[in-house]
Amino acid sequence: MQIDAIMIKEQDNVATALRDIEPKEEITVGMGEEAKPFIVQEFISYGHKFSVKDIALGENILKYGEVIGRATKEIRAGAHAHIHNIESLRGRGDLETGES
Repeated sequence: MQIDAIMIKEQDNVATALRDIEPKEEITVGMGEEAKPFIVQEFISYGHKFSVKDIALGENILKYGEVIGRATKEIRAGAHAHIHNIESLRGRGDLETGES
C-alpha cells in the first residue's frame, strides 16, 4: 500500500505530504502500522503540512505530538497548513515558557 502522507502521533492535527498532492485527491495517511484514507481540499506540496481535522483560530498545531505553532485563522480539514495560517511559537522571546 502506498502511503501519501504521514502523521507521527495520534493526537497530531496535521500530516506531512510525502509527495505533491492534488486538490480533491483521495490519499492514504499513515501513522505507525495504521493507514487511513483522506481527501485533501487543495494542492499540497511535497513536505508541506495539511490539516487532518478542522482547526479553530488560536488552536495549537500539533505535529510529533508537540505544539509547533498556533492557527492564525480557521483551518479546514484537508487544507494546506503553513505560514499563511500558522504562527510559530518556537524561538519567540515574547512568550512565557515557564522556564527559569
